[in-house]
Amino acid sequence: MKKTTLFKNLFLFSLTFLASFAFAQNGNDSKGTIFGKKPNPESVNPYTGHIRCASTEYEKFLQEKDPKRLTDAQFEAWIAPLIENYRNMQSVSSQTGGIITIPVVVHVIHNGQAVGTAPNITDAQVQSQITVMNNDFRRLAGTPGFNTNAVGVDTQIQFALAQQDPNGNPTNGIDRVNLCQPSWSTTAINSTVKPTTIWDPTLYLNMWSVNFTDATLLGYAQFPDASGLPGLNASGGAANTDGVVANYSTFGSINYNDGTFLLNAPYNEGRTMTHEVGHWIGLRHIWGDGDCSVDDFCTDTPNAGAANFGCPTGTNSCTGLANPGNDMIENYMDYTDDSCMNIYTQKQKDRMVVIMNNAPRRVTLKTSTKDLPMTLFANDAEVKIEASCSTAGGSCSSSAPTQKITIYNRGTATLTSVLLNYSVNGGAATPYTWNGSLATHKFATVDMPVVASSSGTINITVVNANGVTDQRASNNTASGTFTLPAAPQNYTFNTVEFLLLGDRYGSETTWNLKNSAGTIVYSGGPYTNLAANNTQTLVNTTWNLNNNQCYTFTINDSWGDGICCTYGEGGYEIKNGSTIIATGGEFTTTESKIFTINVLGTQSNSLLNSISLYPNPSSSVLNISIATEFGLPDSYTIYNSIGQTIETKNIASQNDLSVNTSALSSGIYFIKIMKDSDSNTLRFIKE
Repeated sequence: MKKTTLFKNLFLFSLTFLASFAFAQNGNDSKGTIFGKKPNPESVNPYTGHIRCASTEYEKFLQEKDPKRLTDAQFEAWIAPLIENYRNMQSVSSQTGGIITIPVVVHVIHNGQAVGTAPNITDAQVQSQITVMNNDFRRLAGTPGFNTNAVGVDTQIQFALAQQDPNGNPTNGIDRVNLCQPSWSTTAINSTVKPTTIWDPTLYLNMWSVNFTDATLLGYAQFPDASGLPGLNASGGAANTDGVVANYSTFGSINYNDGTFLLNAPYNEGRTMTHEVGHWIGLRHIWGDGDCSVDDFCTDTPNAGAANFGCPTGTNSCTGLANPGNDMIENYMDYTDDSCMNIYTQKQKDRMVVIMNNAPRRVTLKTSTKDLPMTLFANDAEVKIEASCSTAGGSCSSSAPTQKITIYNRGTATLTSVLLNYSVNGGAATPYTWNGSLATHKFATVDMPVVASSSGTINITVVNANGVTDQRASNNTASGTFTLPAAPQNYTFNTVEFLLLGDRYGSETTWNLKNSAGTIVYSGGPYTNLAANNTQTLVNTTWNLNNNQCYTFTINDSWGDGICCTYGEGGYEIKNGSTIIATGGEFTTTESKIFTINVLGTQSNSLLNSISLYPNPSSSVLNISIATEFGLPDSYTIYNSIGQTIETKNIASQNDLSVNTSALSSGIYFIKIMKDSDSNTLRFIKE
């Protein structure tokens, strides 16, 4: 359901938790702002509430941050004679300068979701966006990018996903990055996302697919900078933010949907990026971001009084001009729906070609070879370490700690096995074998069991691929941060009070509480939607919880903007008297809190510390030692180095604490020892 910008009246009530919320978890922007400021009203679609493009606001933001960056007027003063010279040359020569191919890298920013789950869009959706831009910029016949307009042209600019990464290794031009945050404000994208993930902007056009905190924002771009004017920065401005950004739900075209695409109409045909890349190559909005007296510096695009939305055929917003003409609503640089757009003009092409020939970080792209294919070997595995994103409160899992890694096939042969060695904090190398089936440039993300006593640096090396020596050494190592899962906070009471005040869009809010077995023991929502200025009824329930249980509380908002604070001061709290277990409300789609109730009290930590194994390494018998005050464990399970279960045994007597290992092959194993709902996993070596 689309929300308007109506703001619910605040009301006073006795809940102290509303005064203690932590805001701005996603950056410096508050909701409803772009780069810290309210968007121009004319930028907002009056029918849907979407902000089609924030490039103008972004350019003002950059100019305010960097006084050496050219103003709009200075930029136009720089580019005008270059365009005139280019046109004069065109008039005496038929030479077009040839086709310009721009290498592209697409950074898919996600929060650990599986591929195909928002916002971690599929390769096919990414590739459809490149197809759309080539249709549009090249005016390809038989595609939605073709037009019969007299001023419509082939810009002779096209795009190709990179085939070489910055280190000279093979890639498919799609860079997936988990940054452990569900959504991003515009300022946080500029300060964190872009600098963290960008590839050399002199060699690649960087594109980002993200989940915006403001779900109404579709995209924005960084305009090219210029050089050569006295006293102004000749470096081309901020290199570590150069590129284009779009919401994941506008990235790609539904026309090429293979059933996996995550797109929302009417911005589901890829024209958000066609529009933003137009800005990135120097084009202005068709109405010049002003009224009828302002233009976009392209004489073959009629003046317009403002942006157009939808597809208002026959609109003429500047009838007072001598030769106004109808608004060119089909132009990619208007704000119309994706299905309405299909024109770049000759003057727009002239402007783009001049930028590609002269602007810093644009001219070098003409000679970049990062889109050219490189020689692939038969057996070439690449390993990457994924970010470890902790859930609030730790984890209910009692299994061995793991490290999430991604294995890519960069070879021509189907990749069926990879042998890795890993070490934590410089310790001994431990082997791990992956088995599966990956075609060229396909990948698998897995949880690799890790033997470690502390958090720290983890290093991983590819030993072999498909049982033979990996043929490319340059992508065989990865280094990252390993984090031991934190134990959830334990509480000694059984009665918990849950308080919830939602925003007026109650139908979007649901919540549940699950126990250690994953069974929902309490839940609520969806609730009733209310008219503007009305407030939800306070939910106040008591949970009666059991001992020795790990509980996970999850709250969801189907629209993706939480319950605080754009549409009223909503929030939730879980507490017992003055003890606060969790409090919140400003999230996006979901957030969780994990905690335990009377899990062996302080005995739990003592139990974990009291277990030991001997002899280790073991040749025939492995003994489990546990302090007598804890009694016998309940059971143990033995796993091999790739996490496969070897044996599970219930412990009935002291004799069961002696484990016969004679049948095991030599190597590294893990034994998980259980008592009640507690466990400890230890490593042992079979000689």
